[in-house]
Amino acid sequence: MFEHHGEPGRGILSCVEFKDIEFQPKRMYFIHGVPKGEVRGKHGHREDRQYLTCIKGQIRVKLTTKDSVEETVLNAGDSIFVDTMTWGEQEYLTDNAVLLVLCSTNFDKSEYIYDINEILNGE
Repeated sequence: MFEHHGEPGRGILSCVEFKDIEFQPKRMYFIHGVPKGEVRGKHGHREDRQYLTCIKGQIRVKLTTKDSVEETVLNAGDSIFVDTMTWGEQEYLTDNAVLLVLCSTNFDKSEYIYDINEILNGE
């Protein structure tokens, strides 16, 4: 999703063209200051689709659907797509990790799923 352009001694510019993703983002947020070993997320969405991008550090992402479980370690610059009806957990593997999230919908607490069985049972 992200393209990275760097020059020795000048740093790296990372960018994404929104035409290359599955939805036009409606919301963006980032999470930082999470202690190493902490697990966040622990929920799913009925309507919202997301891209999770590690901006700094390392984050293990576990995605569970009624059909599969996928675990991926994101390093700085790595992204993963999270579809609807997917239970997501993010374990922060470094103290300095930063996670950027692009969302397909605006915030609506009623569309959050807090019981993994709703996803596993395909409800």
